[in-house]
Amino acid sequence: MKFGLFLFQWNLVCDDDWKTPLTTSLFFVGVLLGSFVSGQLSDRFGRKTILFATMGVQTGFSFLQIFSTSWEMFTVLFVIVGMGQISNYVVAFILGTEILGKSVRIIFSTLGVCIFFAIGYMLLPLFAYFIRDWRMLLLALTVPGVCCVPLWWFCSNSTQGFHRESEDIVLFALYIHGIMCFRLIPESPRWLISQGRFEEAEAIIRKAAKTNGIPAPAILIDSAEVEDLKAKQQKSMILDLFRTKNIAIITVMTLLLWLFTSVGYFGLSLNTPNLHGNAYLNCFLSAVIEIPAYVIAWLLLRTLPRRYSISATLFLGGGVVLFIQLVPPSMSIHQCDHLLSLILVMLGKFGITAAFSMLYVYTAELYPTVVRNMAVGATSMSSRVGSIIAPYFVFLGAYDRFLPYILMGSLTVLIGILTLFLPESYGSPLPETFEEMLKVKGLGNRQQSYKIGNSKQKELDSKNLRTSL
Repeated sequence: MKFGLFLFQWNLVCDDDWKTPLTTSLFFVGVLLGSFVSGQLSDRFGRKTILFATMGVQTGFSFLQIFSTSWEMFTVLFVIVGMGQISNYVVAFILGTEILGKSVRIIFSTLGVCIFFAIGYMLLPLFAYFIRDWRMLLLALTVPGVCCVPLWWFCSNSTQGFHRESEDIVLFALYIHGIMCFRLIPESPRWLISQGRFEEAEAIIRKAAKTNGIPAPAILIDSAEVEDLKAKQQKSMILDLFRTKNIAIITVMTLLLWLFTSVGYFGLSLNTPNLHGNAYLNCFLSAVIEIPAYVIAWLLLRTLPRRYSISATLFLGGGVVLFIQLVPPSMSIHQCDHLLSLILVMLGKFGITAAFSMLYVYTAELYPTVVRNMAVGATSMSSRVGSIIAPYFVFLGAYDRFLPYILMGSLTVLIGILTLFLPESYGSPLPETFEEMLKVKGLGNRQQSYKIGNSKQKELDSKNLRTSL
């Protein structure tokens, strides 16, 4: 929305109108880069350290944007802001899932994070409505990040971040989106254990047990067992996601699923100011519709098969978006077409948002432990590519106002159909090996074994190869 506030200041019209979608795309290039490095940095230096560092990057460079003297300067800073924004989001998401109990982990990853993302989204048009100068708007959006800086010193001297789990869902989600909270955030005990810092991890766990009134055993962490488990862990690389025909098909289809869903989500979100009516109200409604979408997604994950839930919501989202072109032009006499088009766009946003929020859980359930993090990272990067090209779908509306909806709707329906061919993971235990992955519902009980990380397969049954997907 803030792009419209400085659109004319730097003459981003007529021959330079191509710079508008490029600005948005370059921000998402920064998001792509940030999603690529944030996991590696947090694995190396710790969740809490990188969380605060990347929040400082986002806040600091957002503040520097206020003093931009040219479009080029603003855009370069915007790329860095994108890197910081997604990095602290991802690291906070990982930190929350690692320290919260199993009973509320899915709630945190769906309702907790997503709903507070929607609340922040709803606040944006409210800020923009009352603050029309884009520099002052940037300043207002930067202040909450500055307020979180003092939490570092509190976090360094306390481990009181483990109060009741239901409270942590809200408080971690609030922190993710830059709203100041007074909960003190500890380091991830899982990360500390992986680094051999057993005493620090045990202190945090015992503090959590004491706070929740749960008696802790005398020996919490057996360092010998941990080291033995780490020694037995298999190494993996990106090519393992394409090692066999079955796995390659699943990976390609999953990458396309994330890509097209991302195009639909960001395309509809970025196109909201172009809808008829009040741009601020339309943006607010686009944010509000996400809340019931996240609630529905959570309920579907609890009760129904994954692929049918995702496919159904994609059909809903893509189908109603395609219907927008069918609104009769004659209805404009009564201004009904504007309202009907807005309703269809919001229904489309509802369906695609619900599907998008289920992808993390579904992808994590499809892949075995040895490559699960890598698979989620690869598919997440695919969605960043979708967000990069989404502004150009919106830009096509300058030539035909229905063209973006036709393309986004068609791609969404197409990927909804392809989703039906993916295996089902609902009700099945998380796979630990590739052999277990091939036994997931929807695939035959075929076993193909090979050494992870080796370019040559150790064993491959020719009969299984001929009958595989």
